[in-house]
Amino acid sequence: MTTMPTPTPRPVTALSADEARRTALRAQGLLGAPDRRGGARGVLRHLGAVQLDTISVLARSHELVPYARLGPVGRPSVESAYWTGTHAFEYWSHAACILPIEEWPHFAFRRRAYRDRPHWHHDLPDSAYDAVIQQLRAEGPLTATELGGAKNGGEWWDWSETKVAVERALMYGEVVCTERRGWKRVYDLAERAVPGALLHDELDDAECVRRLVRLAGQSLGIGTRADIADYHRLKGEQVDAVIADSGLVPVEVEGWGKPAWADPEALASEPRGRHRTTLLSPFDSLIWDRPRTERIFGFTHRLEAYVPKPKRIHGYFAMPLLSGGRLMGRVDPAREGRTLVARQVSLDGRKAVRPMAYALREAAAWVDCTSVRVERVMQPELTVALTEALADG
Repeated sequence: MTTMPTPTPRPVTALSADEARRTALRAQGLLGAPDRRGGARGVLRHLGAVQLDTISVLARSHELVPYARLGPVGRPSVESAYWTGTHAFEYWSHAACILPIEEWPHFAFRRRAYRDRPHWHHDLPDSAYDAVIQQLRAEGPLTATELGGAKNGGEWWDWSETKVAVERALMYGEVVCTERRGWKRVYDLAERAVPGALLHDELDDAECVRRLVRLAGQSLGIGTRADIADYHRLKGEQVDAVIADSGLVPVEVEGWGKPAWADPEALASEPRGRHRTTLLSPFDSLIWDRPRTERIFGFTHRLEAYVPKPKRIHGYFAMPLLSGGRLMGRVDPAREGRTLVARQVSLDGRKAVRPMAYALREAAAWVDCTSVRVERVMQPELTVALTEALADG
């Protein structure tokens, strides 16, 4: 018997494209007064997920995300917010992410899925897995190196049995990352690191997915089925199965041409307030979904770090400029001593000059640079104006 898809409810609200854009900005903490008292931990809870990545130019991406919302937040306080105490955990969400510890039970469906495919692309003797668990129980917390070594000596992906075992244990939920030392994970048993009230897999798959769909809707403010699915990398059919009772409401957005859903609280008041002017990590949740970014901001952006250098257009780690609620350009930054180097700058006209200068100066001060040097502006006629605007600061 063929199961018919659930019909999409008739939208109860119609929004202009501009209203949808401002709703998304507010939901992401980039419109209105920032919650400075909550700090980086408050940003994490608000967003529901902060993506992790090994690339560090100005700073690592997980530091850039609270910086974009709060301004020059102390970098040690960001690390503390994520890895001190039992406030967060690392897991696969949109990608490798730091997540609020309260959401541990709602990733039970994903832990079960990993346990159901036990080889996880690597063969591993049972003894290796058991040995890692026993060593952590006796000696933990430990890095993979302290557990016996992370590499076999080959390329970067050539993990040792120990590293495969401890990463598998992390995916299964038996082990968690309790801190980072020089970007190396420090592992411990979940039974020691996760609060007892949260340490369970009792929720069924539907309840887990329903919660993550609701969280995605709250974090996005408004989104299509694909937007909502992408936030925690759910399948479209998983979203379809629960969205009707997720608490999100159907809306219609001018120009989107697709059904959309919104957080009712996001619709309860008009999104207004101060817009943040800042540089965004390419992994920031405001822009990590490229089709959504194009639909909302009319801005096409691609991370080119893994593109061969001769084929790059905007640079290795081009960071979009957000100002006035618009994406107005981008810069590929670097650091040379205490100089922030804008290796390549792209500006959406003269109106973007002063916002870019402001964002570069603020970012430089945050990472303890005392000067900014511009190497190339893709609109050469704006080079002098940008240089002068930087000097005015």
